[in-house]
Amino acid sequence: MVHVFKLNDVNAAVDTNSGSVHILDDITYDLLKEDSFKDKYKLEKLSDKYTKENINEALKEIQYLIDNKMLYSEEVILKNKIKPVFKALCLNVAHDCNLKCDYCFASQGDFGGKRCLMPFEVGKKAFDFLIQNSGNRRNLEVDFFGGEPLMNFDTVKRLVEYGRKIEKEKNKNFRFTITTNGVLLDDDKIDYINKNFVNVVLSLDGRKEINDNMRKTVNNQGSYDIIVKNFQNIVNKRNGETYFARGTFTNKNLDFTNDVKHMRDLGFKSISIEPVVTDPQEEYALREEHIEVIKKEYEKLALEYLKSRKKEDKRFSFFHFNIDLNDGPCLYKKSVGCGAGTEYIAVTPEGHIYPCHQFVGNEDFIMGDVDEGIIDPKIYNMFSGVSVNSKEKCKNCWAKYYCSGGCHANAYNFNHDINEPFDIACELEKKRIECSIMIKAKEECMNDN
Repeated sequence: MVHVFKLNDVNAAVDTNSGSVHILDDITYDLLKEDSFKDKYKLEKLSDKYTKENINEALKEIQYLIDNKMLYSEEVILKNKIKPVFKALCLNVAHDCNLKCDYCFASQGDFGGKRCLMPFEVGKKAFDFLIQNSGNRRNLEVDFFGGEPLMNFDTVKRLVEYGRKIEKEKNKNFRFTITTNGVLLDDDKIDYINKNFVNVVLSLDGRKEINDNMRKTVNNQGSYDIIVKNFQNIVNKRNGETYFARGTFTNKNLDFTNDVKHMRDLGFKSISIEPVVTDPQEEYALREEHIEVIKKEYEKLALEYLKSRKKEDKRFSFFHFNIDLNDGPCLYKKSVGCGAGTEYIAVTPEGHIYPCHQFVGNEDFIMGDVDEGIIDPKIYNMFSGVSVNSKEKCKNCWAKYYCSGGCHANAYNFNHDINEPFDIACELEKKRIECSIMIKAKEECMNDN
């Protein structure tokens, strides 16, 4: 399977099965487009545009790539299932929040249930469960999440200290992340987070009017003026440690390139802005009618990204354009994706175990609890049986080994089936991949010059 496209004067071909990416001259692009090189009639039409000698030379190059399994390569499907071990834990330490964001998938912090905070003992059992079910894997991830985790920060600190204590005993290494809306960030919390957390996710939607339209305080005031100075403070003190300024765009800001630029100009160099995922009936929802506009906006953002590479003070990193085209994950990982329910789990304040944080609140997906330490085999097997080659929509998609089948929660929430991907997300992911490849090609040219 080969995908051929043109973007910003870059001609490219992606061989799905081998992962090979080729930057093409015009003649090779025309020969590969719509498999023209296989069609005698189409070849004859190209002879009006190119000389016979040049066509034959390009055909030899195409055949070389085919012979060396870099174009039209055969599918390699894993015959033996690998039984994964748990390696990542999302701790919902607070089912409560001090903002009430309109689009919040967590029902503004309580996940559709009662507002509560995780007791230390529940978090401790979750750490123990992760270690007991992590096999020989040494590096383990723990994300402190909510709601707003800073509302339960004393417990967060106790759990970090507990993790540091037992990791030496168990020959493990914990990597901690925290996701925050920034309202409660102060100097003491910032110093503690920067000392103990390898990554911080900072929730900000960009321009003040965009952020404040969706991310309101409990008193219906905008949050921008409260959080931006706190976020700038924590980033300035991180000394190069990883962070993301992470936003969400809706149909109210389809010009989200301006929000990325705004975040960049505020001093945030690691940026992610995600399409909102919500009921299509919501007034701010993204619908099929918005897809082409959003694709064009990603192309605009890609050009802004390239432009920024020329000035040190304007440089930024955009999460969805950071694709490793050389040393990506193994075939198994590319086939099964995020590992929800098999490598990654979420734990609620009550101690219930879910496949991931986005399933929390749907009791059909409770996999177990930290007291019993037992995983429901039916749910585990449901998730372990999912791959891009088990999903009908994914089997013949050129991008399947980049997106790995997409988000299980989005698939279920929109289609009531984790094997049925969310179409809008698929379309946008494919455009982001094309933009990423174009960027890599242009950067190579910059480096050569």
